[in-house]
Order: sequence, then C-alpha cells, then structure tokens
Amino acid sequence: MNEHNELIHTARYIKSLVYGGLDGIITTFAVVTGVIGASLSANVILILGFANLIADGISMAAGDYLSTKSEIESHKNKNIFRKITRGKLKSMDRNRSSIKNAIITFVAFVLFGFIPLFSFVLAFFGLFNGNSFELSIILTFFSLFILGSLKSKITNKSWIKSGIETLIIGGIASGIAYYVGYLVSGFV
Repeated sequence: MNEHNELIHTARYIKSLVYGGLDGIITTFAVVTGVIGASLSANVILILGFANLIADGISMAAGDYLSTKSEIESHKNKNIFRKITRGKLKSMDRNRSSIKNAIITFVAFVLFGFIPLFSFVLAFFGLFNGNSFELSIILTFFSLFILGSLKSKITNKSWIKSGIETLIIGGIASGIAYYVGYLVSGFV
C-alpha cells in the first residue's frame, strides 16, 4: 500500500513537471515566433519572453496549487474519497502535496520556458553570433521531444510516439503564433 501511495505522488509530480514544462516551452516559443512573425526586434522577444516566464509561470503554479488542493480537499468527504480511490489510499499530506505541485510546475515552466529565449540571451550578451531564431527552434523542438518522452512515464505510451506527438503539437502552436504575429503586424 505504501508503494501505491508513492506511485500516485510520483505520477502527480511528473504531471506537474510535464504540464509546467510543456506550457512554459510552448507559450514562450509562441511569444518568440509571434514576435519573429511580426518582424519585431530581439529586444521585444526578450521583454515579452521574460514577462511571459514570470507572469504565466506564477499563473500556472497558482492553478496547479488550487486544483491539487481542491482535489485533495474533495477527499475529506469519505464517500467521495472511497469511490475515487476504492479504499486503496488512506491519507494524503494535503498542503505539502499542493505546494510541491505548484513549485514543480513553476520551476518546470520557467526552466523549460527559458529554452526558446536562451539563444537570444546569448546573442544579447555577445556570446552567440549565429541566427538566434534557428537555434531557438532546434533547442525548443529537441526539448519538446524530450518532455513528450518523459510524459510516457505516466501514460504508458511509447516514448517515441509520445515525444513525436508533443513535438507536433508544439510545432503547430508555434506555427500558428508565427502567422498570427505576421498577420497582426500588417494591421498595426
């Protein structure tokens, strides 16, 4: 029974890591591609990218905290608790689990969300002379595949299929953001 508790907690933390990481990398890369599509400067990428990292990271952490806390609080009602867990899980550490999930989501969001900005930061400090956007694409798509592969730990899907699926979804989101930036720039 202790192994079952540990497995549930591990799955929750992996969920928070994947959820925060995927949202961080996809939304930040969407900001990057939208700005590139609008033909704006690298400085705008850095400003909007870092604003996104902090504001959306806090939002994601708060959302994970509140949803985890709500889920745990619903277990206080023993009838609901027994139906959901079928009596396999006796107790949960309510606040620590919610706070841990929020912290994992925030850290994953910021760390993975920084990946699309990394090449632009290097260029800003004169440490990279190549095409920042091309490097950003490579790093982001590689990271999307890795995160998707990690997701397979809780979905029992093939790690390759899971990685490719995540890569495709992230690619579609970034492509849409690029064209929205391009279209909107024509009106502004």
